[in-house]
Amino acid sequence: MGRETFDPAVRPILDALNGADPSDRSLAGRLAAEFPPGGAVWNGVRDACRAGLAEGWLCNRENGGIRFSRPVKPTPESHGWSVDAVDMNDVAGPKHTHVNGEVNLCMAEGGDPKFCGHGEGWVVFPPMSTHVPRVEGGRMVILYFLPGGAIEFV
Repeated sequence: MGRETFDPAVRPILDALNGADPSDRSLAGRLAAEFPPGGAVWNGVRDACRAGLAEGWLCNRENGGIRFSRPVKPTPESHGWSVDAVDMNDVAGPKHTHVNGEVNLCMAEGGDPKFCGHGEGWVVFPPMSTHVPRVEGGRMVILYFLPGGAIEFV
């Protein structure tokens, strides 16, 4: 069920990101207004992620206590964006640079998790920003939308 529902679930978000610029400071607010937590698209994505995790194909790799995968590669159909999924529970990930920026859909799955200080919702990092991704206070599943699939681990 999850694999068949994942791509259609994230399609409206990929369509909304077509031509979007992660350096635009209003992008997170626009996405939050269009795809709010608890909304139809949000719930469809969350359900598809939960099914994918349960079926074992989503976040099917692990390193340092973080489960991850790239269910969508950057293609013309995805408007050049990739989608990476991570499942983090009170853990910090590897330091990396968002070469072209990064758009994050953060879904709380237990406790009161914060991703880099942000609760459930949308977080956008501009091009060439660098950070150590950290989830504190619980478990969070995060979808990272990456223009061109570009990310550099440092």
